[in-house]
Amino acid sequence: MGKNTFEIIYDIVCQIPGGKAASYGQVAELAGNRRLARVVGYALHAIPPGSGIPWHRVVKKDGEVFGGAESPGGRRQIELLKGEGVGFKDGHVDMEKYQWEKRRF
Repeated sequence: MGKNTFEIIYDIVCQIPGGKAASYGQVAELAGNRRLARVVGYALHAIPPGSGIPWHRVVKKDGEVFGGAESPGGRRQIELLKGEGVGFKDGHVDMEKYQWEKRRF
């Protein structure tokens, strides 16, 4: 039996190395359909507690964190990303410098 969409998304997110970030659209494209960016968000929201999936490495295409920098989730995401050495400009991940370069083949 093949993997479901959430499992495919989780596999991709687990490939994002520490110190890098990917956009929702980038993860969706790697999963096979760039139009599924919202589904990536749903999948990340549904991650089981204690799974170890690095959800915090997925941000909006402009580098904005989940819920904005002032939300509790956004503050936690920034804390985790900064802990891995990810840099920010104006409250957003500096995607020019820290975006993961994984490409689909």
